[in-house]
Amino acid sequence: MPCEGCMEWDNVSTGATMEFFLLGFSELLHLRVLLFLTFLIVHLVTLAGNAMIFMAVMMEPSRPPMLFFLGQLSAVELCYTLVIVPKALLGLAAGGSAISALGCAAQMHLFVALGGAECFLLAAMSYDRYVAVCQPLRYAALMGEGLCLRLALACALGGFAVALGLTAAVFRLPFCQPRRIEHFFCDVPAVLRLACAQDYAAELPLLAACVLLLLLPFLLILVSYLCIAVALLGVTSPVGRGKAFSTCISHLAVTLLHYGCATFIYIRPKSSYSPARDKVVSLVYTNITPLMYPLIYSLRNKEIRGILRKMLGRKKIGEL
Repeated sequence: MPCEGCMEWDNVSTGATMEFFLLGFSELLHLRVLLFLTFLIVHLVTLAGNAMIFMAVMMEPSRPPMLFFLGQLSAVELCYTLVIVPKALLGLAAGGSAISALGCAAQMHLFVALGGAECFLLAAMSYDRYVAVCQPLRYAALMGEGLCLRLALACALGGFAVALGLTAAVFRLPFCQPRRIEHFFCDVPAVLRLACAQDYAAELPLLAACVLLLLLPFLLILVSYLCIAVALLGVTSPVGRGKAFSTCISHLAVTLLHYGCATFIYIRPKSSYSPARDKVVSLVYTNITPLMYPLIYSLRNKEIRGILRKMLGRKKIGEL
């Protein structure tokens, strides 16, 4: 029997009329101006940094595989921030913002799809590092342009498909009144918290998505780096070992940032959800880490620095 005060999204017309309200940071109205300016500056710098990396990679006629994947990662981060931050800024300016069920579903789908594509891209990049370190003589043959394009397409389609299934499962649930989301965007745990269903079956789609988007890519990354570690143990020269490891350190830093935040937010039961804590972690996840990615790669990757020097007409950029 349906619960009192619930509305089930069972067709398009019903979904079009149902609305949610994003509370955002309504409890910090006294800091609204400061938060708005801070987020706006971080957002603009993030867009500029990732756009510069993406343009630098795309303008390079001969792109090695790692550079190609960096360009795809920057494109994902560009879309990622555009999906989340503008609506969050609007909510800060207005003290909260309404969003239709269709708009909320679209935002959730794009957010999960882009995040999933990033997980798959990080796994593809770890395979690239494995081939570069463990099979350097076959690197050019194994990591051809055709394979890189197929991997990038598979990452995008995989993220899109899993996100579509998860979003459809979430928005088939009945939602209780009032439909107030204690978050600054339609994140999956925050929306699931509003579902009238009290059993764990409502969380199964999120669990399945976590296995496909987080656990499996992470296992692939772990296996790749275990193979790299074994290969480096056989390198007797400290210089050679350090050089090989330096090619992986940027990817490792980004992987730890991405998976650390994602694991904290999504791999846990709904009963442990804490709105205030999750909003803080999501701020790092959606604002700080995309800002840091261009810094990490431009500082650690000589090819990126070289391309940026050519673009900006300067002799030195990002010297350590």
